[in-house]
Amino acid sequence: MYAGAAVAVDLFGHATPAGVAWLRCLGAAVVLLAWRRPPRVAWRGRRLLLACVFGVVTAGMNVLFYEAIARLPLGTVVAMEFAGPVVVAAAGSRTRRDVLALLLVAAGVVAIADVQLSGSALGVLFALAAAAAWAGYILIGKRVADDGDGIDSLAIGFAAATVVLSPLAFGTGELWSSPRMLLLGIGVGVLSTVVPYALDQVVLRRLGQARFAVLLALLPVTAGVTGFLLLHQVPTLPEAAGTLAVVAGVALRRREPPSRPSPEPPG
Repeated sequence: MYAGAAVAVDLFGHATPAGVAWLRCLGAAVVLLAWRRPPRVAWRGRRLLLACVFGVVTAGMNVLFYEAIARLPLGTVVAMEFAGPVVVAAAGSRTRRDVLALLLVAAGVVAIADVQLSGSALGVLFALAAAAAWAGYILIGKRVADDGDGIDSLAIGFAAATVVLSPLAFGTGELWSSPRMLLLGIGVGVLSTVVPYALDQVVLRRLGQARFAVLLALLPVTAGVTGFLLLHQVPTLPEAAGTLAVVAGVALRRREPPSRPSPEPPG
């Protein structure tokens, strides 16, 4: 996922971040539709509506994320964005351990934001908005996974999001003049969307949204490492401490007792 994000950052000099996010959505839709060829039943009624909402929310999350990483380091944005799934994981919790976990995450986000507000307040706002969208992605994604074949719904959702967000295509102008850059833009869709989101649907169906959110604890670290290796982004001491606080908070979050597994999709 974050290798794709690193490629996207390199494309920001030739297109707007939102334009690159739209191209990512287009690439993902084309690949997923060609791969899955969703049956007619997936294009009808409640299942179609849910898939479209899921696709638009997910694509919107990507737009906000790209606008954030255009202004802030990759690892910093992911750590801040992580507030969304942590809130989902701890929703309704009343144990001291979970309260401490939430406080750690909140402290980590505040530490990171305090460093970045002077540099790019808009970047911080985009990152926090992406966190809210990420929470929506988990909540709606669980319903999509339980409702049928989540990967088919993902394909339909991204097709719908490509149409809904089509005005953002005006920000991709220069990419269409270079086959290499266009291929990289489509590749971002495969690296950052097709592979990780398809795996998300498998995990969400088997584990549920709370445990899924806990498993995401490694993402701030992997994003930070990717940003360092591919984009040469070195975190400051407060940023590093804030990221570790976020990871510690997620790791501290209590395990849930076994619950009834989500139903497998037909076929």
